[in-house]
Amino acid sequence: MYLAANGRPDAPPRLPGARRRVPAAVLALGAVSLVTDVSSEMVAAVLPLYLVLGLGLTPLQFGFLDGMFNGATALVRLLGGRLADRRGHHKRVAGAGYLLSALSRLGLLLAGGATGAIAAALAADRLGKGIRTAPRDALISLSGPPESLGRSFGVHRAMDTTGALLGPLAAFAVLWATADAYDAVFAVSFCTGLLGVLLLVVYVPAVPGPAAAPAPAAGPHPPRRSVLRDPAFRRVLCASALLGATTIGDAFLYLLLLRGLDLPPALFTLLPLGAAAVYLLLAVPVGRLADRAADRAGRRTAFLLGHCALLGAYVLLLAPVSPPTVVGVLALLGLFYAGTDGVLMALAAPALPAAGRAGGLAVLQTGQALARLLGAAGFGAAWTLWGQRPALWAAALALAGALVAAARILPTAPPTAPTAAPEAP
Repeated sequence: MYLAANGRPDAPPRLPGARRRVPAAVLALGAVSLVTDVSSEMVAAVLPLYLVLGLGLTPLQFGFLDGMFNGATALVRLLGGRLADRRGHHKRVAGAGYLLSALSRLGLLLAGGATGAIAAALAADRLGKGIRTAPRDALISLSGPPESLGRSFGVHRAMDTTGALLGPLAAFAVLWATADAYDAVFAVSFCTGLLGVLLLVVYVPAVPGPAAAPAPAAGPHPPRRSVLRDPAFRRVLCASALLGATTIGDAFLYLLLLRGLDLPPALFTLLPLGAAAVYLLLAVPVGRLADRAADRAGRRTAFLLGHCALLGAYVLLLAPVSPPTVVGVLALLGLFYAGTDGVLMALAAPALPAAGRAGGLAVLQTGQALARLLGAAGFGAAWTLWGQRPALWAAALALAGALVAAARILPTAPPTAPTAAPEAP
């Protein structure tokens, strides 16, 4: 697993060609994420359609809810990362999150038409995701050498995206076969989520956590306080939060495409497939390119270029929407995720000590989630008050400004973790 007894991921010698091998733990976690994403995307694919076209929510209300379910789990993300670091139980903490998300599908099945119960089930799903994400990414980063993290995260994200690609197809097939019976979607999603938990228990190895290493003389320190003292990590955190605040959310882009072409509502669930397909094709190549250029800050460049692709999608939507526009927007959105999602984790992980890896990644993911909450709510408010075109102009200008600022904030050299435990504050 490339993990020494002292908890440092780069201690053991590497054999020739080892850099090209993806660790077994990464492949196992990729399989878990694939199955889990099939389950979650079955629900996510029909959620905007149900809320906006079914319940008649305004863009402002939808923007707030869309951001809230992704940003309100901030404290849970931090708690999940802290527990994983303190006790070294990355697999157990991640497994608890996967199980909670699976059970949330059962909650949707039992909720009937009660809005409060549906909201509670969706909140449980987001809580589960918040708990599992940082420990899972920490397991990935601790399972291989630092110079191949882009490839490892790229492989995991490609498998994860395969599930995101299959989920909407499964939802569409179930709705077609059952004459739009949402209960059938929730039932199939619940069973698929349980399968993901089973795969985690059986196939994901319990990588030794930092808690198994001898504690420093000063005693363990809360990961959140220690990682924020590192200048390189602070720069990555600030840049990702700034760019996240100018990300309006995929669902808004899909709604703009749907309205621009006046498509049948049933086709809404198929729009994410284009972006997911591009992401699936590019996740591994972009990760490998970022690794090969790591000494020249390749991960930094890939992260910024990914947001340039998102800016291109905004600009395309400012023109009259046509079939070529749809293809272009979906392709750019997939390129955006290929250049940012796993690349951001690969960029930040080397700056974090093994003993605080999960907690540090949780801080980074929390900052980004909260920023995207503001971005989604802000765009929804601008759309409601000014109309969709002025709101999109404002979003494009804001993202362009954030890109210029982030290019100055991000460290130009690859960050590296300290070799010794941080001193007590």
